[in-house]
Amino acid sequence: MLFSKFERLVAKRYLRAKRKEGFISVITGFAFTGIALGVATLIIVMSVMNGFRQELLSRILGINGHIGIMSPSGFPFNNYEQAIKDIAEFEHVKIVMPMIENQLLVSAGKAAEGGMVRGLNKEDIMKKDVLRKAVANVNMDEFYGNSVIMGYRMAQKMGVVIGDEITLISPNGKVTAFGTVPRMKSYRVIGTFNAGMFEYDANFIFMPLDTAQTYFGMKNGVTHIDVTLDDEKYLTPVRRTIEESIGGAGYVYDWKQSNSAFFNAIEVERNVMFIILTLIILVAAFNIITGLIMLVKDKGRDIAVLRTMGATKGMIMRIFFMDGAFIGFVGTALGLVLGLLFCDNIEAIRQFLQQLAGRDLFSAEIYFLSQLPAKVDYLEVSVVVGISLLLSFLATLYPAYRAAKFDPVEALRYE
Repeated sequence: MLFSKFERLVAKRYLRAKRKEGFISVITGFAFTGIALGVATLIIVMSVMNGFRQELLSRILGINGHIGIMSPSGFPFNNYEQAIKDIAEFEHVKIVMPMIENQLLVSAGKAAEGGMVRGLNKEDIMKKDVLRKAVANVNMDEFYGNSVIMGYRMAQKMGVVIGDEITLISPNGKVTAFGTVPRMKSYRVIGTFNAGMFEYDANFIFMPLDTAQTYFGMKNGVTHIDVTLDDEKYLTPVRRTIEESIGGAGYVYDWKQSNSAFFNAIEVERNVMFIILTLIILVAAFNIITGLIMLVKDKGRDIAVLRTMGATKGMIMRIFFMDGAFIGFVGTALGLVLGLLFCDNIEAIRQFLQQLAGRDLFSAEIYFLSQLPAKVDYLEVSVVVGISLLLSFLATLYPAYRAAKFDPVEALRYE
């Protein structure tokens, strides 16, 4: 066996502090608590960052495709139907949908807001899971003619309810002898959608594609072609194939380009948080060193007696190594359990703290999502646990070495 019964017995005895060793026990408790909190906090923060990224990505790719195509000249695609058929034949392409997207002013009563109109076919909306769930409470059979679906946050902000009419005003209007006249037309709101992402729920309006073509004067044209893949890992080869097939007839971009600054910021923040929170575990490891060194000094006479009774330096070293390793192992295990439990119940905890504080702790206007997400990556959790155990074990080596080098003659002389 790696540790003898005698070594385990003595190590266990040293972990139970007597009354006169209370200060040592306090330092050990701080080390234990520090490791547990450090591991738990690191797991929670990394899981929230992962969840935030995944949730945001799923919302973005649920509403937009992996790849977008738009006319480089600003003119609409008039041959988009053939292009859609050709692109749909490419390997790993799941959904190809035409759309019209333009900014305009939305007016209802005395309220006015800037918005984004997206013209879509009803069939295309029902193909995408996020869009289909977003309009689950809307009667899609009414989605034709002069009907629109508003983001529910925009509707709330403007005081619009189902059945009301809104006026859309586009600055790109008709050119007349008296100048450019803005396009204005009223549409009936048949429902609201909830995509779970603030940017879309507060700014977007869905309109039938043919209605959008008429409103923006595009006849049979569209501004964008949206391509969704069956797997994100094929993004680069499929994009290359599309670029080669359309040549200079369109500008091809992907979701990484459209959201690069945002996702790069998340990745940098995630890495920085990992480094900062690892320092908590490092500080706790130093507390283990402090506590064990003080324990070695306090147990000088005991070590001397053990040495004179035949205990080897290796036995003494293993005894104190077990004490430090036990603190690190149990602290890490407790932090692991606390972290995973917190992640599993993070939204319920947020709601409780929100009610307790009486304020919104996760504002959708700031964080883009309406719920606090958490996705546990067990590979990352293993890395966190491994780092914690490694630092804890390394922290025990020096005090254990000092205990093994303790001179029993000097210890007994001054006792």
